[in-house]
Amino acid sequence: QVQLVESGGGLVQAGGSLSLSCAASGRIFSINAMGWYRQAPGKQRELVATINSGGSTNYADSVKGRFTISRDNAKNTVFLQMNSLKPEDTAVYYCNANLNERPLRPRYDYWGQGTQVTVSS
Repeated sequence: QVQLVESGGGLVQAGGSLSLSCAASGRIFSINAMGWYRQAPGKQRELVATINSGGSTNYADSVKGRFTISRDNAKNTVFLQMNSLKPEDTAVYYCNANLNERPLRPRYDYWGQGTQVTVSS
């Protein structure tokens, strides 16, 4: 069974920084993309950033230049460095991994439990 465990998050003032990490464990053959999504109260979950196994990244326009996603393939871990945080970045942040548990089997999306990020003005 695959688990994604997130750490980091918390409360920070506007302009501050936070780091998130997410480690995938369990029966994993290979991980394609990993990423971070967020959901603010009353809003839909939205993409923050993704990174594929080759290191190519994709960011939401709202976080470009402020957030940096990276990953450690050997440790099945993805990171999100968040700088210059704004109150509108307040949300629950979810880790995502697109992976297959066995060779030649389909890939599925797995999600972490979410971690709260609160940015005060």
